[in-house]
Order: sequence, then C-alpha cells, then structure tokens
Amino acid sequence: MPTLPAQINPILQLVPFLFIFVIFYFLLIMPQRKQQKEHRNLLANLKKNDDVVTSSGIHGTIVNVKDTTVILRVDENVKMEVEKIAIAALKNIPNTNQGK
Repeated sequence: MPTLPAQINPILQLVPFLFIFVIFYFLLIMPQRKQQKEHRNLLANLKKNDDVVTSSGIHGTIVNVKDTTVILRVDENVKMEVEKIAIAALKNIPNTNQGK
C-alpha cells in the first residue's frame, strides 16, 4: 500500500508571509506614517517670520500664511506665493533643551 505524503496545515504555510508583512510594517510603513504626521504638524504650525525651505530648494521667510498657501520673502522686495504642501522643512527649529 502506498503511503500518502503528510498534509501541511494551510495556516502554517501563511506564517512566513505574515512574518514578512510584519517586518515590512515596522521597517517601512510605520516610519513613513510618523514622517507624514510630523510634516502635517509642521504645515499646521507655520507662522509669520519662520525661515523655511521648499521642496524645490527655495529658501525664504514667511510673510503671510493663508489657508492653503504661504507668501515667502526670498530677497528684498521679492515675494512669492507657494502652496503649503511645498514647504519641506523649517530652517530655524527651536531647541527646547536650551535651559537644561
């Protein structure tokens, strides 16, 4: 009588895929979400006289903040209006550990 090969539980076959998904989540998805949240907070807290850098590399100082745009002063008597989402970073990030 021929013997049948042992049947592998189908759930056990999914374990490696679940393990790979968990690794991807912690290495790729979670840090990206954190970065997006920080960028949303940055855009929500923009205010006048903040020195910023746009995603295209333009450095300027915020003159006015509107709903979806900001007006940047890039040089004396040179102002430009850009979308808030184009702001990549603040140049003058305040250091909260100065007194410690």
